[in-house]
Amino acid sequence: MADFMKLIQNENMKIYRRVRTWIMLGLIVFIPILISILFYFAVGDRKPSNWNVMYMEAAIISVLITIFTVVKAADSVAGEFTWGTIKLLLIRPWSRSSILLSKFLSLLLFALLFTIVAFVVTWLVNTLLFGYSSTPDDLIDYSVNSLAVTDSPWAYMLLLFLCHYIGLIFVVTFGFMMSAAFRSGGLAIGLSIFLLLSGNLITGMIVAFTDKPWVKYLPFLHTDLTSYLNGGTGPIPDHPMTLAFSLTVLAGYFILFNLVSWLVFCKRDVAA
Repeated sequence: MADFMKLIQNENMKIYRRVRTWIMLGLIVFIPILISILFYFAVGDRKPSNWNVMYMEAAIISVLITIFTVVKAADSVAGEFTWGTIKLLLIRPWSRSSILLSKFLSLLLFALLFTIVAFVVTWLVNTLLFGYSSTPDDLIDYSVNSLAVTDSPWAYMLLLFLCHYIGLIFVVTFGFMMSAAFRSGGLAIGLSIFLLLSGNLITGMIVAFTDKPWVKYLPFLHTDLTSYLNGGTGPIPDHPMTLAFSLTVLAGYFILFNLVSWLVFCKRDVAA
């Protein structure tokens, strides 16, 4: 266990020693501050609650964090092959499975750190600008699938960020699989970001032209779990679903993507 923790520490050192990581973190801090300030002067005297602005910014910041983590995921494995450093890892007394797992866990920790920073920054800046409100004025009815779960905006906002984080994990896992399957980090980044930005659009077009029950199993329908908040019944109005169903579908694809990553990485010849 101690050796594996050292492996994770090594992967984290690779991530946080790079200047671009701190630039990314700086953007996660700066962008919500900028949005809040611009919004503060734009709305005039009709100030919304701090929770409403935080809700709006959460969607924007989650996309940024996903893109940043996908970039790291693409570089995590494919970058090792590009720079030839993969051979230095494989001659160490660690199995390929341990190396791959340490890289994946480091990415999830990277995304988690950025998500926590985003939560803290968006709450602080909006509380300072708009004041603290005990209710989010018409934004939240505190329910998931019409079942009351909380009467606290704190708990609701934590749930909102958790939903964004789970969707992030799915996209990052796909990017990580692409990184393990191809030696090109650029290809992994391009495919992952393309699916992130257009996956819901493509899926929506498929849903619009068919009413087959299998559409419920398309993966990108389930990446936006916030569709279950405020009493929603899922991403497709004509096909009511539950949060548990979406999580099960995502879990199935999560296992599949990681299985492909493991098979490709463990079988790949690195002699070239």
